[in-house]
Amino acid sequence: MIRRAFTMRLKPDALAEYKHHHDNIWPELVAEIERSGIASITTFQRELDLFLVSEIADEVAWDKLWNSEVHKRWAEVMQPLMHLRDDGIVDAGELNEVFHLTTNGHAVSAKVVLEPPHEPAAPAPPAKHPRKVATRSVKKANAKKKAHPHKAAAKKSTAKKSPGKKSGGKKSTLKAKAAKSAKKSAKKSAGKKSKKATKKK
Repeated sequence: MIRRAFTMRLKPDALAEYKHHHDNIWPELVAEIERSGIASITTFQRELDLFLVSEIADEVAWDKLWNSEVHKRWAEVMQPLMHLRDDGIVDAGELNEVFHLTTNGHAVSAKVVLEPPHEPAAPAPPAKHPRKVATRSVKKANAKKKAHPHKAAAKKSTAKKSPGKKSGGKKSTLKAKAAKSAKKSAKKSAGKKSKKATKKK
């Protein structure tokens, strides 16, 4: 692909209308540009100066376009807006290429994330004193007893009737047996004494 560039010049106050026509370019003119072998056209503007950069398939592509019937009609529309030659072709000054660079790179936008400033960590809450925790649990238990006195009384009665292993249930049964055996032996000894007393009489 060949690159060609030109300078062109607008007439005063013609930029807005020039741009309007090119924003609404004729489809038949676009078809002729393609047939002539022109792959791309880009126009830049600085004040009244225009800079046209193009890519073409062969050296005579622009001559084909400028001498076509559809471009001659387009030149009639452009005549009040820009400087043309006497033959109706745009008065273009060709530019010589000095430098060209092509890369396969793609622009990568770096995303910067701004982090909020680090705030100092909050001090840890003081450890709870074990005595305070115990008194709180006792207070909670007393509050429950007050709220449900019947349940508390029922728990006490059941605890008295059925002593657990920890409350010494086995020891109490052993004591009861010992007391019974003592009563029996006391009765026997009392009976023997009464018999001896009757014999003496």
